Amino acid sequence: MKFRGKIIDVACLNHFTRVCNTISRLTKSCVLRLTPDHLFFILSEKVANGGVSMWCELAQVNFFDEYQMEGVTLDDNEICLEVAPENLARALKTVQNSKALKVKLTKKHCPCLTVAADLPSLSSVSRVVTHDVPVDIVPRKLWHEFKEPHMPDFDVSIYLPPLKTLKNVVDRMKNLSQFLVLEANMSGEMNLKIETDLVSVTTHFKDLGNPPWGDDVSQRDREVMAQVRLDVRRLQQFLTGQQVHPTKALCNLVHHRLVHLILLHEDVSLQYFIPTVA
Repeated sequence: MKFRGKIIDVACLNHFTRVCNTISRLTKSCVLRLTPDHLFFILSEKVANGGVSMWCELAQVNFFDEYQMEGVTLDDNEICLEVAPENLARALKTVQNSKALKVKLTKKHCPCLTVAADLPSLSSVSRVVTHDVPVDIVPRKLWHEFKEPHMPDFDVSIYLPPLKTLKNVVDRMKNLSQFLVLEANMSGEMNLKIETDLVSVTTHFKDLGNPPWGDDVSQRDREVMAQVRLDVRRLQQFLTGQQVHPTKALCNLVHHRLVHLILLHEDVSLQYFIPTVA
């Protein structure tokens, strides 16, 4: 297995760093899947057991000036690495002003993603800073656990309000209850609700719009609300962590089962699945 990549463009490096920062705030550990055309950050907890799942996809050509990889075999030309995204984000943060950044899969005391940066210098002597980020090689027999998740058979799909506004609302609601009800319909309406023995609070959003997914959705009653009951900390973690600055943000609701959040950017797509709680 071999992997090496090089980033020269400062804007691409900053964007890649923001993506890694976002991932690091969503999970302590994830799988980095490398293919000839894409990089994927994957978290695959068992949703049935209350865990969240994540799928973040990056087209390598939009980030790397040079990109070479050789997988396990020609038929299975990919590499799966278990990595702590916080370590990767920390390494990238220290090299933001570099003239060039190289990332390489190496074997030292253990398998590592070695991040090497050529930093500007006032003298003729170049300064190279190197970080070794430990990784674990995911065995081929486990690869089936890290494939792209299926689009759920949702009841409602709706565009999200501005994420900063949504975060401010959720931050306030977190102080009132551990749980939050999110409901929406196909008429562009979304409500966030907190109900306890002491207080009942609802925030209404209107005219958000609904993505045009096709005939199946258009045939449903547009006024009927689908709802999920969530651990408010899960939703807050997602909203606090995102630095992708999406051009579109939407969510799909599977009534009483799941919320599927999607952030879309020209270079990045991030999907996040939060299961309902009883």
